[in-house]
Amino acid sequence: MRNDRYSRQELFQKIGKAGQQKLSEAHVVIIGAGALGSASSEMLTRAGAGRITILDRDYIEYSNLQRQQLYTEADADEGIPKAAAAQKRLRAINSGVKVEGIVEDVSPETFERFQQADLIIDALDNFETRMMINDASQKYKIPWIYGACVASYGLSYTVLPGSKPCMHCILGAVPAGGDTCDTVGVISPAVQIVASYQVAEAMKLLTGNMEALREELIQFDVWTNETRKIGVNRLKKDDCPSCGSTPEYPYLEKTSQTQTAVLCGRNTVQVRPPGSLRFNELKDRLSPYAPKANEHVLQVELEGHRVVIFHDGRALIHDTNQKSKALALYQRYISG
Repeated sequence: MRNDRYSRQELFQKIGKAGQQKLSEAHVVIIGAGALGSASSEMLTRAGAGRITILDRDYIEYSNLQRQQLYTEADADEGIPKAAAAQKRLRAINSGVKVEGIVEDVSPETFERFQQADLIIDALDNFETRMMINDASQKYKIPWIYGACVASYGLSYTVLPGSKPCMHCILGAVPAGGDTCDTVGVISPAVQIVASYQVAEAMKLLTGNMEALREELIQFDVWTNETRKIGVNRLKKDDCPSCGSTPEYPYLEKTSQTQTAVLCGRNTVQVRPPGSLRFNELKDRLSPYAPKANEHVLQVELEGHRVVIFHDGRALIHDTNQKSKALALYQRYISG
């Protein structure tokens, strides 16, 4: 590999060769490979982070291509899982970075495998999993960087366990509902700005420039040209169940996980089985319904619903937001 690959980054005095070496030894876990995840993972791959693990439960559709920069029309035509496509593209960008894409619905057990990670980056669109990240961050003492965007609006905040209020302190509980990119849309400049804030914070942290980390939650609207910094230190609570003096980590409890979940704004229900199913047996069982399959997923039309099934037996039932209906269909055709 050419030794001048990071020369311009090393010329930046706050990083230099010493900071670049630290970055090359770091392990970053990115939860979500959609708009924010594809942008932040590409920046960190090009910057030379040593190891990047990307976890995502979804697959690529044409509606993603407007803002999810790692993916192509061919990926959407084949319905490739985002984590698998991201891994392939990022390895082609920088072979010196150890990139692993994992097709997985994140659960409390997920974080047990990554206790030694240096940083978690939030690239999600749902608060249940985001609060799971928050609790895992506090339990395993891993910094994490929150990011969210919708329409032309975005925000970001860096959580340092033990020194700053966590998201549970700030939010109190998981927000119910609210606008999403599937209900009010999103423009790619908002995505890129949030990802840039996240990656800038990541680079500060991973190169040892802790004094440069942002204290406040930052909020902006790229369309109305508004930017605000919101001080949140006063919100830290000693009795917070996630980061207080006697933490309970409520979002790492298995009881907070549901077997079925309505995906935000997508008229789709995810069904997650308690155990794994044999993927090849599923293909045989569903053969009368002319399933379309690749190495990653199985797609089939069942009772007027498009169903996408992953290797772990997880399924996305499209064209419904009724959990009971989706579960009944799953049990009738898939779990058999």
